[in-house]
Amino acid sequence: MKYRLLCALPIYAVLYACSLAVAFGLRFDLQLTDESLLEFRVWLPIVLLVKCGSFALSREWRRRHRYTSLSDIIFIAVIGLAASTTIYALNASAIFSPGLHRSIILMDWVTTVLATSLLRSAIRLGIERADQQEMKRAIIYGADKDSIGLQRSIRVSVPEFKIVGLIDTTGANARSLIGGIPVISVFKGVARIAQRLSAGYLLIPSSVPGTIIRNLCRLCHEAGLKAYVIPALGEIVDGRVKLTVRDVTISDLLRREPTQLDMDGIANYITERTVLVTGAAGSIGSELCRQIVDFKPTKLILVDQSEFGMFQIEQEFASRDSTGVELHFVIADINDQVTMGRVLGQHLPELMFHAAAYKHVPLMEHNAQIAIRNNVLGTKSAVDLADRFGVERFVMISTDKAVRPTSVMGSTKLVAEKYLQAVAIQSKTQFITVRFGNVLNSAGSVVPTFRRQILEGGPLTVTHPDMTRFFMTIPEAVQLVLQAGAVGESGQVLILDMGEPVKIVDLAKDMISLCGLRYPDDIEIAFTGLRPGEKMYEELFYGNEKCAKKVHDKIFCAEREPIQPATVKRHVAQLERAIHANLHEARLALADVVAQYVNADESAADSDVRKAA
Repeated sequence: MKYRLLCALPIYAVLYACSLAVAFGLRFDLQLTDESLLEFRVWLPIVLLVKCGSFALSREWRRRHRYTSLSDIIFIAVIGLAASTTIYALNASAIFSPGLHRSIILMDWVTTVLATSLLRSAIRLGIERADQQEMKRAIIYGADKDSIGLQRSIRVSVPEFKIVGLIDTTGANARSLIGGIPVISVFKGVARIAQRLSAGYLLIPSSVPGTIIRNLCRLCHEAGLKAYVIPALGEIVDGRVKLTVRDVTISDLLRREPTQLDMDGIANYITERTVLVTGAAGSIGSELCRQIVDFKPTKLILVDQSEFGMFQIEQEFASRDSTGVELHFVIADINDQVTMGRVLGQHLPELMFHAAAYKHVPLMEHNAQIAIRNNVLGTKSAVDLADRFGVERFVMISTDKAVRPTSVMGSTKLVAEKYLQAVAIQSKTQFITVRFGNVLNSAGSVVPTFRRQILEGGPLTVTHPDMTRFFMTIPEAVQLVLQAGAVGESGQVLILDMGEPVKIVDLAKDMISLCGLRYPDDIEIAFTGLRPGEKMYEELFYGNEKCAKKVHDKIFCAEREPIQPATVKRHVAQLERAIHANLHEARLALADVVAQYVNADESAADSDVRKAA
């Protein structure tokens, strides 16, 4: 910038001299006489002085040639007009002789604007051409208005990528040009389109469903293309994310169609309310807190027994905008009724989300007493306090492992579900259970385990080649939990639509591929056999719940047999006595209680079948 004026001024002086010469040539049809040459020699220094002065005073030289745009051309035209007006005034004053033909002044202005604009444009094109040799040629999957908006944003925000094509998935825009970029039908084949356009990258908007992304990744892998994910335009406009280009993740492959939430319904029961979340430092609990804050409650109380977990979530909220929401971070054990009672008495929450639980299936098999204490008695403590302090709505997070449980963890969650229903019969508080399957990337889940095993060079450990599980992303699960809290009624068990089950071995292969490796050449998969308490496949419904009604696009309400509160409370008391004995007694008591519940549900299912027959 310091020396730009010194460098640019001689170039522009030559350009201005050439523009005046062209204007003279046009005026006299290239038949220059001695009189016209004299006129040119007299006025050339005057014109150069005026134009160079205007150029310097207007600071036009500060405008970057790399980013020349229409506004720069208009600015050049205005400065040129001012200079030509000055020349016209000098000519009219008759100070200099011979005088300058007025038509030359006009033509000189036009040629000056054209020449300066062409110079700027040529420099910009040259720079872009040089840059493009190092740019990554990419095609975008999609040719709708969102994809077009992303293409324009990428040109500014991610300049290392050059968009050379748009893939039309509908056929509406195929064989057309949008902003000079060809639109080609997906039916031509992604590999052929990339080869035709010499593209090495495929950019996929994050709004594309996971099944399609999985297909595209496979095609890219076969064709030697690199697949990346870019945010959907709506996410950028809403300010949720910035425009970035990132690698495809396992969450992208398993993502389903976006859920249409009743945002007004959720806001109605959260906004300007006092909300308490147990297990707030966990995978589900922390995401619950993030999404609850967006609905602007008056107060949010985060409760967890993990000091380090609470420190992390406190630091996270300190760095984000939680303006208007009063946050309280409480380290407490949900079984500590004195402390929890003091917390509820101080804050008087109107809503409670109960996400505190031990969830690791094999680990809980060897720790049945603590699993009962935390998952059953901890839930009892939270439920009893919610009833005592008049909490309006209480939502408990349950699991698909509570359906015909074969594990200690699943059994404890089933008993917790029953206790919630039992208290709901006589309480003014609305107690709602939300049941769903596995969530991706939660602490201790299969995805982080596979990721660690890949970093270690393998093998990836899978219990059985046919084992399947339901999967859902953490944000989607929490969105549906909040929605369930809005539509659920007291005593109901709401079950989230988890989509189709996924084979764990397929998940392992996908993760190997996403890391740029090949199975089995680079990373092997080892089958280790079922662990204690594990099922080959999970279920979301009992037999008598199969005809569950939909209360939302992706939420079912299980129709359950009436429960006897006295029986459930007797069972909970039995479990409480058993955990003070020994591990064997605790497991036996839990198995006995759960068998009664499962048998009752199965009998009800058989009865329903007989009625239908």
